Amino acid sequence: MTAIVETDRSRLSVLQAMLHGSVPLESMEALGEHVASTPHEFAIVIGPSIQVDDAAVFAQWARVHKPDLGVILLRETVDAHALSTALRSGMREVVESRDLAGLTTAVSRARAVSNAIVQNLEDETQAAARAALSEAQARADAAREAAESPTGQMVTVFSTKGGVGKSLMAANLAVVLSEQGRSVCIVDLDVNNGDIAIMLQLTPMRTLNDLSAFHGDVDVEAVETLVTPYSKTLGVVAAPVRLDATEQATNEDIGKLLDLLVRVYDHVVVDTSGTFDDFALTALDRTDTLVLVGTLDIPALKGLKLATQTLDLLNFPREKWRFVLNRADAKVGLSTEEYEQTLGLKADCSLVSSREVLAAVNRGEPLVKAYSGHPNSKAIRALAHSIAGATRTEKAEVDADDRSRSSAGRFRLRKA
Repeated sequence: MTAIVETDRSRLSVLQAMLHGSVPLESMEALGEHVASTPHEFAIVIGPSIQVDDAAVFAQWARVHKPDLGVILLRETVDAHALSTALRSGMREVVESRDLAGLTTAVSRARAVSNAIVQNLEDETQAAARAALSEAQARADAAREAAESPTGQMVTVFSTKGGVGKSLMAANLAVVLSEQGRSVCIVDLDVNNGDIAIMLQLTPMRTLNDLSAFHGDVDVEAVETLVTPYSKTLGVVAAPVRLDATEQATNEDIGKLLDLLVRVYDHVVVDTSGTFDDFALTALDRTDTLVLVGTLDIPALKGLKLATQTLDLLNFPREKWRFVLNRADAKVGLSTEEYEQTLGLKADCSLVSSREVLAAVNRGEPLVKAYSGHPNSKAIRALAHSIAGATRTEKAEVDADDRSRSSAGRFRLRKA
């Protein structure tokens, strides 16, 4: 729509006849009211009878508040003063009042410019809305990722030789961590010879193999049905009690279980089998602290040496390792120093041979509870406190670095 401002009614009638559908106005005050009530106006024609300074004031206002509104000035004679005033105030064009064809063309150009400006403003508005939506989505994704990110720490106990005290360490470490007021879950991944339930004198109603019943849909409710409680702060996901089960948990099931447990519990202690099987690798990929266990004998030393070499190939950082030397006082012709030198690891925890250890195991009691003053109990407690402190420090560093837990990120074979 076009509005025409002219105090000369006869000239106003002529202009209105030329610009079909235009709105005639006889004063600048009427123009102000018209613009306020007609937000989609695209052109204002200001006739020769209106003072150029008044027209300039309106044009300056329109340039700031309605950039899509084109102001066209009609003059009897287009002189330098009219042109300079129009240029400074932001008018679109200055046309001689007798040039009716030029006026029609100027109004058409004003319409085209107005449409382009409106489209540009709409594009900018839509772009801003998309940016705001994208930012809101990013915040929502970040909040969801933070809610789903691990809050607990995983401790994996590993050895490539049986009978070295691996399950003993896993059970007692978990008990000590739970006594510190933290929620702890033990996961027994030794599916063929798991002993955690026996060591804690538990009779589990559900085991790892029951994961298969959830068909990969592992959630908090599913975990609650799998955990056998030992105390208010300690629970156990037991190994299968039968080897001939028709339904068995898959590696993917185990991964989902571990990912969920570290979001639910403060500490997840994983007892593994004596090999680098799929379950062990799944746990190692998520592990914050790896506890290696060995005894003071050549077969155990050989197995641990192979294990450390494999871990190095898997690029598992040594600063995450803890080494426990069991039966370190054995008189077998092999000293602790020789063992550590050959293995390339210094023992973080040394346990002595003791009848009390086997007695506690046979009674289904954790050593740290049955014989709290025993040297081995004190050593295990010190290791547990060290792990708890180290994982808290590591978590702060991980939050700053935004660590990735994907297997592709951690397990890459080193180049020769």
